[in-house]
This record gives sequence, C-alpha cells and structure tokens, in this order.
Amino acid sequence: MISTRGRYAIRVMIDLAEHGAEGFVPLKSVAERQEISKKYLEIIVRDLAAGGLLTGTSGKGGGYRLCRKPEDYTIGEILSLMEGSFAAVACLSPGAAPCPRAAVCKTLPLWKEYDGLTRSFFFGKRLSDYVGTEKDADPDADGKSGGEKR
Repeated sequence: MISTRGRYAIRVMIDLAEHGAEGFVPLKSVAERQEISKKYLEIIVRDLAAGGLLTGTSGKGGGYRLCRKPEDYTIGEILSLMEGSFAAVACLSPGAAPCPRAAVCKTLPLWKEYDGLTRSFFFGKRLSDYVGTEKDADPDADGKSGGEKR
C-alpha cells in the first residue's frame, strides 16, 4: 500500500510542476492548494530535496521548485524515494538475505512477476502525465455518472 507520505509527495511534485513558471513556490501556497498541513509538507519536501528531486531557498521569494523538467521525473522515482522498496514480499527487498527456500518456493515467480508489474507501472508514468489534468477534481465532471448536477 502507498502511504499518505508517498501520495502527498506526488501531489506536491505535480503542484510545483504546475506552478514552476512562477519560480520558487512558497510551501504555504502548496499547502493551501493541496489542503495539506504545512508542517507535514515541510517533512515531505525536506526528503524530496535531500533526494535531489527539489531545490529550495529561504527568505523573501523563497520556496521550492523542481530540479528538472516534469517529463524527466517518473512517479516510480518519487515513490521509491518516499516509500523505499516496492517489494511485495521481504525476500525480494533490496539487500534482503537470500531466502533458503528460494529454490523450491512455488510462489516466488508470482511475487517476482507482481513486483515487475508494479515497477513497470510506476516507472512508466511521468510527472508530466499529471500536470494540468483535472482527473481527480470531480469524478462526475464527464457527465457519465448518470446523476444530474444541480
């Protein structure tokens, strides 16, 4: 499961991509737009900056901005930084001790395939794929809900 921290990191990165033309974006502005506590965002952006995905500056005109163009980031890269391994089972985690049952484990191919699908999915998605989209704003916006808007 992807944690709140990982989901919020993606939202912050999309927000910064959308407002990057403004230069450094104040964290307070991001927090207001995303309806996320500024205090919690401070922790998230600190980790994103330490991981080389963002750069920040303090003082007048300070804030955060992306280090690269939105198309140069993958969602997998962001989630890996925030969540760690995508491994579904401990034996496939990076640095895990070799499993003594690996040679006879009937489920290992299942977990390897699942891990491959997950990695392929997230690393196949670019930050730029979600910049400027309104997909999550209103699930009934396409008018296909069957319900009438009032």
